[in-house]
Amino acid sequence: MDDSSYKCGYIAIIGRPNVGKSTLLNHILGVKLSITSRKPQTTRHQILGVKTGEQAQFIYVDTPGIHGGGKKAINRYMNKAASSVIHDVDVVLFVVRALHWTPEDQRVLELLESVKTPVILVVNKVDMVPEKDQLLPYLQMLGEKFAFHNVLPVSALKGGNIGALEQCIQELLPVNPPVFDEDSYTDRSMRFLAAEIVREKLVRELGKELPYESTVEIEKFDEEGALTEIHALILVESRGQKAIVIGAKGERLKSIGTKARKDLELLTGRKVFLKLWVKVKEGWSDSESALRSLGYSND
Repeated sequence: MDDSSYKCGYIAIIGRPNVGKSTLLNHILGVKLSITSRKPQTTRHQILGVKTGEQAQFIYVDTPGIHGGGKKAINRYMNKAASSVIHDVDVVLFVVRALHWTPEDQRVLELLESVKTPVILVVNKVDMVPEKDQLLPYLQMLGEKFAFHNVLPVSALKGGNIGALEQCIQELLPVNPPVFDEDSYTDRSMRFLAAEIVREKLVRELGKELPYESTVEIEKFDEEGALTEIHALILVESRGQKAIVIGAKGERLKSIGTKARKDLELLTGRKVFLKLWVKVKEGWSDSESALRSLGYSND
C-alpha cells in the first residue's frame, strides 16, 4: 500500500424511504449489513459499512429514509439521523428511484442546498424501467435540478453500473490512511446486527400488518463453545399488536425465529440458538427516554 496516494473517506447514502439505499450498500460491501424489505422506513439507524481496497478505503454511512408526515419521536429521530450526516462526510450519494420523483425526493434535495460536499445522484432500479428510452430525458431533467457532481443510473439489486459508481466516489475521496482494519466491514456490534436481523424478519413476515411501533432488543448474546445463544425481545405497543406478531398457536413467531436463526448462523459462522419473546411497552415510539434506552440516539 502506497500511503502517499492512498485514499480514505466517508460517504453518506441518503434519500427518501424505499429507494434501495440499504440494498445498494449491501451490494457494494458484498455482505448483508443493512436489513431490507419493501416496507418504507425499514432502516432506522445510521449504519457504517466499510470496504477496503488496494487504493482506497470507503466508509459508507447508510441512513434512514428522510420522510414527512410522521410526528412521533421515532420519526424525528430517523429524520435527524439521516439529515445530520450530510455535513460531516466527503461524498454524498443521493439515491432516487428511476422515473419516480416525489415531494419527498424534493425535500431531500432542499436539504442538500446548504451542503458544500460533492453530491452524486444515484438513479436506482433502472432494471425495473420497461421503456429504456424514457431514462435519458429523465436523467437530463434531474441533472437540471441541482449541481450534481455526476448523475449515474444503477441497479443496486442486480449490480448494474455499481463499478462506475465506486470509481466516481474514489476520485472524490481525500488522500488519507485507512481508518479501519482491512478485514472490518462495520463498526456495529454483533448484538446490534442480531437485533436488526430479527427486525428484518419481523417486517418481512408481517408486511402491512406490522405496526411501526415495534422494535427488537437483545437481552442475551452468549458465545460458548460452538454455540451462540441469543435471546431477543420484540417490543410492541398494544396487546393487539402482540397477538399479531405471535400469530395463531405461535406459528408466526416461530417462522420469524426460524428465518432469523438461519441468517444469524450465516452472519456468525456458528450454530445459533435463538429465543424470541414479545412484550407490550406502551408509548415507546413516542418517548425520548424510551428511545434512548433502546439504542435510538443521535448524540
